[in-house]
Amino acid sequence: MPRKAKFTLPQPIFNEPVFSEGVPTPDPTQFKVPEPSDAALYKQIQNLLMKDTVSFGSSRGNASDLYALQTAWGPHGAEIIQGIQNAKQIIFHVVGDTGASDVHKYPNEIRVSDQVTSDFHAASAANRPAFLYHLGDVVYDFGESNYYYDQFYEPYRNYPAPICAIPGNHDSFVVPNTPAAQYPLTTFMRNFCATAPTVTPEAGSLHRTAMTQPGVYFTLDAPFVRIIGLFSNALEDPGLISSEGKKWPNVPNVQLDFLTAQLQRIKKENYQGAVLLATHHPAFTYKPPAGSKGAGGNHSNNPSMLGDIDTICKAQGVYPHAFLSGHAHNYQRYTRSVSFGGKSFAVPFIVCGDGGHNANPLVQGKNGQPGQEPAKGAKVSYLDPNPVVQASGLVLENYDDKDYGYLLITVNAKQLSVAFHPVNPVGAAHSSVDTVTVDLASHTTV
Repeated sequence: MPRKAKFTLPQPIFNEPVFSEGVPTPDPTQFKVPEPSDAALYKQIQNLLMKDTVSFGSSRGNASDLYALQTAWGPHGAEIIQGIQNAKQIIFHVVGDTGASDVHKYPNEIRVSDQVTSDFHAASAANRPAFLYHLGDVVYDFGESNYYYDQFYEPYRNYPAPICAIPGNHDSFVVPNTPAAQYPLTTFMRNFCATAPTVTPEAGSLHRTAMTQPGVYFTLDAPFVRIIGLFSNALEDPGLISSEGKKWPNVPNVQLDFLTAQLQRIKKENYQGAVLLATHHPAFTYKPPAGSKGAGGNHSNNPSMLGDIDTICKAQGVYPHAFLSGHAHNYQRYTRSVSFGGKSFAVPFIVCGDGGHNANPLVQGKNGQPGQEPAKGAKVSYLDPNPVVQASGLVLENYDDKDYGYLLITVNAKQLSVAFHPVNPVGAAHSSVDTVTVDLASHTTV
């Protein structure tokens, strides 16, 4: 029997995970913490955002371990997994950059969270999403504990499934003089990497329990799919997953060993499902070619981070079917053509960072002149100038820099389908859904 929201239970009765309030509850109309914005502080420390990284510990367990979706669901796990296998497919949501840092952004986040919740309730059993995967920047501006209720727990209070997450830069950057016990990653881990389901202080009177991921990087294992999630650290730009040859000395190299072990396991097991790689910072974001009008968007490419990933993929002979990221506050979909193991792969690189915080233009004006946005299908190989793997082309297939939205991903034994669903303001014309489908055996788009 669902718990009623009026009861305040400090812990689950039987140590089971709880994912929603059990009955629909109204949208919030105001923040618990009035106007939770760090705008003034952000300006004061803006230069630090480009040079201060954070250290972090190893995830629990061995580098080759998997975090099973069945574990995330707790006592209902076996039932959920059996349902997925009976349906012969898995469906799940992906969002990024959802945190509403002030009251004016709140309606955008609520529209997205309401829509993914509606997807769950409106779907038939065979088409019901099994979880939501968050690409980071859950809480703005600096992952403070007192903002988790407003920016995460309240908006997703009725989403009745596990919500997994990797931290973004706003979930990890440490404001100077912050006590160690209040570091953003400490708060993130309390809410997403607990050792057992528990209602955290950040959840307030709500019943959603903390997730039990093994750490800030982990591999989620579910029927038909594995998602390798990496923590790309606290810089605004660039993203990074290692010290990059001691360039960032306080950043450990544990994720390099982790990614190596995960790809080795995939190869050893001859894993036939979809392999997705998720980072908060994207490998590619658009900027116009030299000499064009306008400048790129708010965030830049991350060639060194992609180089770290590609080096390990090349050494292990395994390449993901698709890359997912957020950070840039819009939707972008690229196809990277890669020659790998004697075969030609078409690999989608997808940016979905418009989950509620902002929807930013792909091109900014420059020198007083408006920027000219690219044609969809534009060749942008100049964004991938020195690839570690043998890459023969990069195409910006599609983008949406006006709507907020999310991904709905479907995987079966043969195909991976990634669909971007825009969520428009009330009264606006409906935007079309953008979908890409990948054949798992050939690593080609169909």
